[in-house]
This record gives sequence, structure tokens and C-alpha cells, in this order.
Amino acid sequence: MLLKTPEIKASLVDRVLALVKEKLPPRQALLAGRFVVQYYGQVDADDLAERGVEDLYGAALAHFHFANKFTTGAPKVRVYNPSLEEHGWRSTHTVIEIVNDDMPFLVDSITMEVNRHGLTLHLFLHPQIKTVRDAQGELKDLPAPETGSTEGLESIMHVEVDRQTGTALETLREDILRVLSDVRVAVQDWAKMRQAMLDVVDGLAKAPPALLDAAETGEAREFLQWLAQEHFTFLGVRDYDLVSENGEDRLKAVPGSGLGILREKGGDPVSASLAALPPEARAAARKPELFIITKANSRATVHRPGYHDYVGVKRFDAKGQVTGERRFIGLYTSTAYSASPWDIPLLRRKVSGVMKRAGFLPRSHMGKTLMAILETYPRDELFQIAEEALFH
Repeated sequence: MLLKTPEIKASLVDRVLALVKEKLPPRQALLAGRFVVQYYGQVDADDLAERGVEDLYGAALAHFHFANKFTTGAPKVRVYNPSLEEHGWRSTHTVIEIVNDDMPFLVDSITMEVNRHGLTLHLFLHPQIKTVRDAQGELKDLPAPETGSTEGLESIMHVEVDRQTGTALETLREDILRVLSDVRVAVQDWAKMRQAMLDVVDGLAKAPPALLDAAETGEAREFLQWLAQEHFTFLGVRDYDLVSENGEDRLKAVPGSGLGILREKGGDPVSASLAALPPEARAAARKPELFIITKANSRATVHRPGYHDYVGVKRFDAKGQVTGERRFIGLYTSTAYSASPWDIPLLRRKVSGVMKRAGFLPRSHMGKTLMAILETYPRDELFQIAEEALFH
């Protein structure tokens, strides 16, 4: 009788569990068995059917032993080419093993980094396992996960990629650790970064810049409020002072203001000259406009590939002179791209202004055509473009 796919998977896992009981002491076998069940719990049966039982056992036990000691906040990453002699199992691929606190964006971010290295992803296991550890981080128990609870969960990731050798293994490991660090600080500081934007909203309401148009400032405030309502994935925030030194404009980071991926690091520059920028870009820094909305020149390492979205909110003194900016680095969410521009503060002024200047009757053929063009206009460009340029 032919076995159905779920039955094949169950049979393979049962055979792995039999090896666990055969080869390990009872207490260790109990924990390892629970680990194996969760390790292969969500894997497609076809991926398991391609592998021998000894290799399935070896892969799971290698990761089980690697995860035996773990300290929260200190991710563990191993990149190696398993061999029967050294590791007790074999694979034609390079294997990445990760033990990390469970948090958002891990799968997307690790996949992005693998792709950045130009590697094909052959297998990705990501069980989220509930653990109990002692004060030294030693694994003591693997209780059944509670429905809806994320407390005590760890991300156990097994990733197989094209086979690498030599220094490429350590380079890949270091880059994976860097990405995990970026994910961690972005997740840890998310609430603070969102609050930093809401603080700007509150400040604009209480003390709007005196020389700026009140209606535009109100629209800008609503746009920032809209971004904070799950339309922007915050990845980094930092304050900058705009100062003149020896006749040259410089942006100086405000110490202690960095959050997320813009947290201060030992080698961070404290200031950056604007002299290397084109004249129009240098002039924009002093221009009495509230926003700088553009793309950053750095690529995202968290959540989604592409260049970071950059929203800079300028600060002004009593005379209306620009004194600095609060810089937000992140990514617009999918809902920001799918919403109608007529429902998005700032964009609605642009598209309504263009429709009004065009002079077409809204229900006419030309009016409907122009409206359709504006609805489907590339969203990234629509965030950045000035109304005058959009009209032309």
C-alpha cells in the first residue's frame, strides 16, 4: 500500500525518534525527542523524504547540541559543511545554524542576506521553540508551547545554501551576525522610534514654525501621524544639528539621540560635511521647508530589500532659520503602498492640486484618465516629488 505524504513524514520522524532513544541517555533523549518533533514539525514532507534517516537525526542533534547553551541577547551562528566523520551527518550544502531570541523580521532578513551573497536557498527550517534555561543559559526543559504566547520562545533556524569553502564560511557567519544585530536593535527600539515621531507631531501642534504656512504644517503633522499608524516600519532615528564651521555647513549627530540601526557605535562619525553635495542639495539643507522625503543611499538589511526610506523633519529657531533635523530611516509598509493617494496626508494635497490645475471635469474621460494615472503613479516617487514637477 502506498503511503500518503503526511504518513511518510510521520514515519521518518518516528524513525529519527527511535534513533534518539537508542543513542542517547534517557533524560537527554527526552529533551532531544521533543526538540526533533518541533524541529521537523513544519517542514514539507518532500524535503524530508529526500534525506536519509541518519542525516535527519544528525542534523537535528547537531542543532540540539548547538542550542544547549544560549544567553538571551547573544545570538549564536554556526556556518559549516557537515561531514559524517566530524559532525555525524552529511550534506552537499553549506549549513547555517542559528539560535536567537524570537522576534519579527528574522526570516525575511536572513533570506535577504543569503540572496545578497548570491547564494541559492535550498532549505529553511524555522521552528519557534519554547525553552526553559538556568541562570547559565543551559537548556533544562522544552515544554509544549502555549497557544498565542510568545514568552520564552527562541528562533531555531537551519538554513542550507550553495556549498561554500574557505574564508567565505566565516564571512557569511559575520554578515549573518550583523543582520541579526540590526534586527534586534530595530525591534528593541521600535516603540521609542515611534514615540520620537509622535513627539515631533506634538511639537508641531504646540509650537509650529512661525515662518511656515500653517496649512502645510498641519498637513505635515497629519502625515507624520499617519506614518506612525503602522504605515512606516521604523528602523533608525537620530537627531542632527546643522552648524557652520569655517564657512562650511556640517550636520553633527546629537550624542545619545540614536535609536535602532542609527544607535551610536564606537567608530561613528560625529559630523558630516555638506561640501561634497551638489549645490541644490546643499541649499535644500537650509531651505525653509519642513520635510526632506527621499531614499537613503544605504540598503536595508532588515525586513525587505531595497534602499531605506528617509524622512527628515527640520528644526527651526525663532528667526525661521534651520538648526537641524530629526532623521527617520525605515521602510513604508505594504498598506502605505496600497492606500489611495487621496487618503494619505501630504499626497492628497499633491494629487488634488494637480487635478485642480489640470482643469478637467472629474467625471470626464480626461479627468478619469488623469485620476487613474495619479492613483497608479509609482508610490516612492509620489512621496518625494514636488507638486509642480508632478503636474508637468
